[in-house]
Amino acid sequence: MAIAVNIDWPGITPEVYEAARDRVGWETDVPDGLVLHGSWFDDGGFHAFDIWESEGQFAQFIAGRIEPVMKGELGVQGDPQVTAAPLHRRFVPPGVSGAA
Repeated sequence: MAIAVNIDWPGITPEVYEAARDRVGWETDVPDGLVLHGSWFDDGGFHAFDIWESEGQFAQFIAGRIEPVMKGELGVQGDPQVTAAPLHRRFVPPGVSGAA
């Protein structure tokens, strides 16, 4: 079952995010099950919204690719607040595609 995931991670800066993006390479080696990823920053730190085909695929990506980079290579302290729920509906307007 597809899930919607919200991630809030105080203290993560755009520089840390970009370093993780480069090392993990989720845009060039797209993880199985990832449907959509959007991210932004505000005074509270890093925020992301993802859609995944399953909770298991999301968990596998975090454990196998994100945690080793964030906690290991980049030495990030603290953990994100992650909430997930079954996806009720997904709508993509006609003509919308690709990365921004």
